[in-house]
Formats: sequence, C-alpha cells, structure tokens
Amino acid sequence: MSETMKKVAIARKIERTNSREFIEALFDDFIEFHGDRYFADDRAIIGGIASFEGRSVTVIGIQKGHDLEENLQCNFGSPNPEGYRKALRLMKQAEKFKRPVITLVNTAGAFCGIGAEERGQGEAIARNLMEMAGLKTPIISIFTGEGGSGGALALAVADTIWMLENGMYSVLSPEGFASILWRDSSRVEEAATLMKMTAKDLIKNHVIDKIIYEAPEGIENNLEFTTDKIKEALRETLPVLSEMPVEELLDKRYQRFRQYGVFSER
Repeated sequence: MSETMKKVAIARKIERTNSREFIEALFDDFIEFHGDRYFADDRAIIGGIASFEGRSVTVIGIQKGHDLEENLQCNFGSPNPEGYRKALRLMKQAEKFKRPVITLVNTAGAFCGIGAEERGQGEAIARNLMEMAGLKTPIISIFTGEGGSGGALALAVADTIWMLENGMYSVLSPEGFASILWRDSSRVEEAATLMKMTAKDLIKNHVIDKIIYEAPEGIENNLEFTTDKIKEALRETLPVLSEMPVEELLDKRYQRFRQYGVFSER
C-alpha cells in the first residue's frame, strides 16, 4: 500500500476521534444548537457556542459515528442541505455577536441523495461559500479526517486552515477519481498519489497553513497529544485574527483563496 493510501485508511478509521469528542476535549461549556429554521435538524453537523480559555467562540463540526448505529444517526458524516444551512445560521449569529468561528471538517462529501438535491444541496453549499467569504468575524477550519469536495469546502472558506497529520482534502475520493478518469477502480493507489491530497502535499501547495501532528500510537489512543497542539495554535492565532480590522481580515481571506492553484514550494 502506498504512503498516501495508508493515510487515507487512517483518516477513514471508524475509531478515529470525531467532532463531538474534539469539542469536548478542546472547549468548555459547549451548548449545542439545533435546526436550520427551514426543514430539519441534520445530525451530520453539530454546532453551538463554547468557551476557549475564557473567549466565546462558535464551534461547528461534521460528525461521524464509531459504529453502524451512530453512523446511521449522522448519515455517515455526509450532510444534507439543512446541515449546511444550520452551519450558516450559526456563523451569521457568530458574526452578529463578534464570536470567532471554528469548524471541524471530517466528511467524505455532501450527501448526494434525491431528497438532498430536491431541497437544494448545491445552492446550500454555494451560499455557504459566498457567505463565509464575506463573514465579518475570524474563521479557523481544522481538517480532522476526510475532506471531500464541496461538502468539506462548505465549512472551510477560512482565514487559516489546519490539518491533522493523517487528514486528507480532495475534489473527490481516489476511488471516484480512478473510476471516472480511467474507468478502472483498481488504480486507486495511483489516483491517490496523483491527487496530492495529504497534509504534506497540501501545505506545499498552499491549500492548508499548518499541520497538526498526531501521536505515533494513533489519535484515538492519545487524543491529548493532538489537542494540546491545537490549543497552542488557537492560543496564538485567535487573538491575532480577533484584533485584525475587519477590512484587512476580509481582504486577506480573499487573497488567500485567490492563490489556490498556484503551486510553488515554500
């Protein structure tokens, strides 16, 4: 198995720490909010307000389960449009009360069922991209596992993007890439390597800004090793972004995404 596929396998492990567990480890006094005020409460996305070392923040995460029952409840971490609308509702609320937004991304992609399309999946994702680009409050996105296509990007138009050591971020799965490009799913390892989807590839190509390292024995066996590093990064970054004038914050965010596709070594 190639190094890239090893990381893909780790990112997809059912035992891997999920968003709710990260929230419990990183923040205090988390109060979860529910519903999009249009259709339903999508359990694939959890979010609410919390405290990070005395600072009020809005936290939004894409949730996966550790067994079949949990995954059925949260649709295997594939949000419906009402999930993205719930996330946007919380982000707009954060803007109103001047709270930084922290998103935790771990999804194979947005749900592509008929119902999701009927309820405007594409529009919901596109609106999140548009609104996040101009949201007048700091946004930090942390990729904790998989980052699949627009389903991940809908929570990742941020001022800074971090990724756990064994995370991934790509336009689609390597299996989908191989099936579409070559019509040969057996070439999945070749596809994964070509896609440059690992943390090391993504920081080299300026798609992410920081790699958060994991304990050698696995994040699910030593979560504190990683959460200590995330806390340190949040401690350094939140005050800088929060004190930045809004116009400068939005301009830097715009320029950050304008550089996508520019491949050069740091």
